[in-house]
Amino acid sequence: MPCRLQQHAGLLRNLTVSNRVAHPSPRVSGRASSSLANHIANNTVQSYTSTSDDPFLNLSFEHQLLQATPLDSAILFLYINRPCVVIGRNQNPWAEVNLHALAAGIPSRSSHQADVAVDLVRRRSGGGTVFHDQGNVNWTVISPASTFTRDKHVEMVVRALRACGVERARVNERHDIVLDTTNAPARDTDSLDTHTTRFTVPRTAKGEENTVKVSGSAYKLTRGRALHHGTCLLQSPHLGRGGILSQLLHAPGKDFITAKGVESVRSPVTNVGIAPQRFMDAVKRTFGDMYTQSQATMIGEEVTEDFESLCKGMAEMRTLEWTFGQTPQFTFAVDSKSAHRLPEGLALPQGASLLVEAKHAAIQQSKFLLRDGKDISAELHDQNLAGTWTWSEKLHDERRSKNLPTEDVTQIADILDRMLPTPASLGFDSR
Repeated sequence: MPCRLQQHAGLLRNLTVSNRVAHPSPRVSGRASSSLANHIANNTVQSYTSTSDDPFLNLSFEHQLLQATPLDSAILFLYINRPCVVIGRNQNPWAEVNLHALAAGIPSRSSHQADVAVDLVRRRSGGGTVFHDQGNVNWTVISPASTFTRDKHVEMVVRALRACGVERARVNERHDIVLDTTNAPARDTDSLDTHTTRFTVPRTAKGEENTVKVSGSAYKLTRGRALHHGTCLLQSPHLGRGGILSQLLHAPGKDFITAKGVESVRSPVTNVGIAPQRFMDAVKRTFGDMYTQSQATMIGEEVTEDFESLCKGMAEMRTLEWTFGQTPQFTFAVDSKSAHRLPEGLALPQGASLLVEAKHAAIQQSKFLLRDGKDISAELHDQNLAGTWTWSEKLHDERRSKNLPTEDVTQIADILDRMLPTPASLGFDSR
């Protein structure tokens, strides 16, 4: 049975974006007693595997576990999402994601099948932007903050990979999981050392590693609890498919945005090459070795019946207010000095300049100057970038009222619509 709140999801997605979001207080629902709710609240070692591929449900259940499990407990949660791009809590979607490519989805391999939709999700933890699909297993460990380190559970995942025969897997200096790529063994090493393999070689003269990344991590620390979650690329069908991931994760406006949020660190990635179920079984075993627990509880859509707060969290995560309205303050600017870096097909009129300053998606300041010094930014102060308007509409209304040059205004509007698009104009409010 779906969340009772989901029947109102369409209304929630169309809420006017405010500068702040009031976070729901995650508590167990007051409905009929649930054995799952009791298990979550009273056991010190817990393991869960999701049968749902809904990223909003899985990330909300993960948050429920962080909020509702005992302070001294250790929790493992494994899940696989449908295709989606997940940005960090403090990231800027206009600087991390090609929103036009995301709205278009992933082209189908067959003319008889529809293109694959891709969700955009802002998680509640920090870290960078990642792509999820059915060949990517997500792992989460929640533990007491007093015993948490950034290496502790990523080392656990490396041990699971090595148990599956992936001997090149190790933890690097950024707490990511990488595969060493040198062709011949370079040294003898301790097989228990999760930070070195016999294929590990020193960095190059340019400081580069001879590695490819297969798993990245993000963290959230709160009230004595530590959440560490990561991805593991295993058999993603979208790696190497004509640069689809590069298209999705290459924001055209990135080089023109100065932001206070967190930028992703780009790294070469690859698939490990093992089946997702084999990986999950190995992770559950290594978790069981650490915490004397190996039996996993399967969860799915039915968990929405047990936790009202989970339903509220799912509804909130689907709104434009959460996805875009939580964007930290940033500035988008293009002038004569930077115009040569504009993407192909875009051009800044001679002598013109653009400036947009926004905080939580609300425009704080805008200035679009033409060569004669006229400002065509119109009445944009406090307009919301997550609104239902487009730059072309706004600027051409201003052009007609002031009898300004059509070509110049069109060029400026094209730059803004492509590099700083309003998400509602791309259909994100109707997903």
